[in-house]
Amino acid sequence: MAEVELDSDAVQLDIEAGVATVTLDAPEVRNALTMEVTAGVREALSSLPEETRCVVFRGNDGAFCAGGDVNAMLELQAGALSLPDAVDHVVHDTADCIRRVYECDLPTIAAIDGAAVGAGGALAIACDLQLLHEEAHVGFGFRRVGLAVDSGLSYLLPRLVGRNVAMELVYTGELLGPERALELGVVNRVATDEEFEDELDSLTERIAGGPTKALTASKRLLRRPGDSIEATIEHEAAAQAVIFETDDHTEGVESFMERREPEFEGQ
Repeated sequence: MAEVELDSDAVQLDIEAGVATVTLDAPEVRNALTMEVTAGVREALSSLPEETRCVVFRGNDGAFCAGGDVNAMLELQAGALSLPDAVDHVVHDTADCIRRVYECDLPTIAAIDGAAVGAGGALAIACDLQLLHEEAHVGFGFRRVGLAVDSGLSYLLPRLVGRNVAMELVYTGELLGPERALELGVVNRVATDEEFEDELDSLTERIAGGPTKALTASKRLLRRPGDSIEATIEHEAAAQAVIFETDDHTEGVESFMERREPEFEGQ
């Protein structure tokens, strides 16, 4: 595994076999989205090597991400931080970080092996797929600190679980354990402690070993707003016109005809 050096000490970026792992490493705040962490995530995303085919987000020291920058909220209450500065960091800066994760062209996975709450829950569902540890939980309880939702959650959550369920989760602040999170579709998979790393490796290998250009095109198509079926088909046709000329499509057809597993190179 090769580590990419970043300016931020609160985020690590490691590359192995086409998989980029972005690790939040601020254990003193349980990997909350402080100014240093959000800057580190943005830097990591802009530093992905060309050979990257999948991006994993995870947290160090038993937490995925404990939410927004509570210290900044305390500074606001104490008068040490102005209201415009607090809004700029706690809302805009954090939301920009999560937007960049959501808009990442490559397939993304949240490896949630600890608490993912508040803005941390938004970060988790900004990823394309979520793998949840059996003892971890996800929540969107902005109400706990007397705040409305932010971090793009009012866009992300209803699109994931529907408006009614999103309303319930925000109103109640319910903390979702594995069974409930899986039932509502907040996460894709749940794994035991013994299985978690193997499950993550299996998922990333499957995705990173796929036809990267086709998968990124599929991601863009699936993320499009609600077009008519006619418009959707036209967008799909335009994407396929590009993908038809990729090496991976040629390999896919050849391997299918030869009845063997394809060996995609991401090209």
